Amino acid sequence: MAEQQQQQQQQQKSRKKSSRNREKEADWQERVVQIRRVTKVVKGGKKLSFRAIVVVGNERGQVGVGVGKASDVINAVKKGVVDGKKHLIEVPLTKNNSIPHPTNGTATGAKVIMRPAAPGTGVIAGGAVRTVLELAGVRNVLAKQLGSNNPLNNARAAIHALSSLRTFSEVAKDRGIAVETLYS
Repeated sequence: MAEQQQQQQQQQKSRKKSSRNREKEADWQERVVQIRRVTKVVKGGKKLSFRAIVVVGNERGQVGVGVGKASDVINAVKKGVVDGKKHLIEVPLTKNNSIPHPTNGTATGAKVIMRPAAPGTGVIAGGAVRTVLELAGVRNVLAKQLGSNNPLNNARAAIHALSSLRTFSEVAKDRGIAVETLYS
């Protein structure tokens, strides 16, 4: 009898853990930016596959861009989500859900400029940059894509810009001074 009760308690504990994992997984959102059919020329002809660009984020300061390739769309998207979770970055957000300071990002031929905005402005950005900012949890920002209009490069440029952001406390710590002296 006692053994059965212990087994039931262990099963209940394992159920609780799995429900927690599901909650953590539910926090993550994923958006497909682009699906493209690509071909590879092989000995027997052309081999078709799909490339999916996926942005993964929790809208609380973590975001990543992933690319997945597979022979069908569903598996390509799954691989893109896994790749995006491997390449997560942490984004510092201000009280009004904006970025702390203006920043630029580049990735190959794409350039992205981002500036903080006042509360109520919203996300003023286009294409893949908008998706990255929304899934990062940024609510008020001005952004502009320059150069290339390739969604993958623009998404990577946005990630580069967001990863270069620093908070006041980080700057003060690097300089070895108090945070209050930065404001004066």
